[in-house]
Amino acid sequence: MKTLLLIGLSLISFSSYAIEHLKLSTTTSTDNSGLLAVLHPIFEAKYNVKVDVIAVGTGKALKIGSNGDVDVVFVHAPAAELIYVEQGDFIDRQAVMHNDFVIIGSKQDPANVKQATSAQQALKLIAYKQSKFISRGDDSGTHKKEISLWQSANIKPIGDWYIQAGQGMGAVLTMADEVQAYTLIDRGTHIAFADKSSLEILFEGDPNLSNPYHIMAVNPAKHPQVNYDLATKYINFITSQQGQMIIDNFRQSGQQLFYSDAVE
Repeated sequence: MKTLLLIGLSLISFSSYAIEHLKLSTTTSTDNSGLLAVLHPIFEAKYNVKVDVIAVGTGKALKIGSNGDVDVVFVHAPAAELIYVEQGDFIDRQAVMHNDFVIIGSKQDPANVKQATSAQQALKLIAYKQSKFISRGDDSGTHKKEISLWQSANIKPIGDWYIQAGQGMGAVLTMADEVQAYTLIDRGTHIAFADKSSLEILFEGDPNLSNPYHIMAVNPAKHPQVNYDLATKYINFITSQQGQMIIDNFRQSGQQLFYSDAVE
């Protein structure tokens, strides 16, 4: 009986260690939104796996993937993504969802950003007034978008008014709120942190503020150690009707954070 008990305990112990782990690099904005906390338990239960999330800026998430340190990458910087795809680092790239970026700031709106008719004009007003602006400054998807907007406005932001935080979106939102500064933020994070910030949306709706998210498997031909089979299952789940329905139905404070792109 004792021997059988020991064997049973060993089998239980072995089964717990036998659970596969999927390594995912993604953005802080995706993780901070709370969406993954809803998606992952369903995927994990379906395949008896555990998803290990590394949430960083998009630039770092892409680099981690290109090094073969994760199995799948879920980010929002299309131009940067395509460079890695062309280099052969990632395969099976698929659209997952989108939202948009907005410019937020204090109710006082010292630069009159509310009067802007484009994102470029909004930034020009901020730069002209030298109103405080907190930048992610971390090579994230949000930072890449911000830099492209400054460039299209023909402005090189320099001065005490322009602060590069080198932090994730949640931390930047806190910093901006403390000094009542402007910042660029994805709508999902703004909604998710609405009860923790007094900053308001002052500019939105410009097509240049679109924010698409894509998912990619790390190429097993380049990195044989990755779990491509599990990465494929994850991509198929996220882009399936079930996964896309979860994304569309995900709400914070009664508001939809993301809109599905994979299923018509």
